[in-house]
Amino acid sequence: MGELENLIGHLQMQNQQLQAVLMQKQALSMQSREIEKALEHLETASDDVYRTVGPILVKVPGGEVKKQLEDDKEEVDLKLKTIESQEKKLRDKLKESQEKIQGMMPQGQGG
Repeated sequence: MGELENLIGHLQMQNQQLQAVLMQKQALSMQSREIEKALEHLETASDDVYRTVGPILVKVPGGEVKKQLEDDKEEVDLKLKTIESQEKKLRDKLKESQEKIQGMMPQGQGG
């Protein structure tokens, strides 16, 4: 039973890794949506907008903020693609581990 227990422990670890990746994915998705909303608001804003810098608001040109937000969105979307790739690999490994475990279980207990 030692090998089976090791596989089950490995499966649990993979499950925890997947949960962490899913949390990162959710946070990045929210960040991407927030940037999209900010860019939409910039379309209707005047030339100058205010940006928070630490505890203060600073007046900056809207074009500068738009460029920065577009760069930020590109970076977030790239991270999101990387996370989605990690998620797919983890899901594949989980499925493989589950199949191994089910194959090792005595008949009638697998399922």
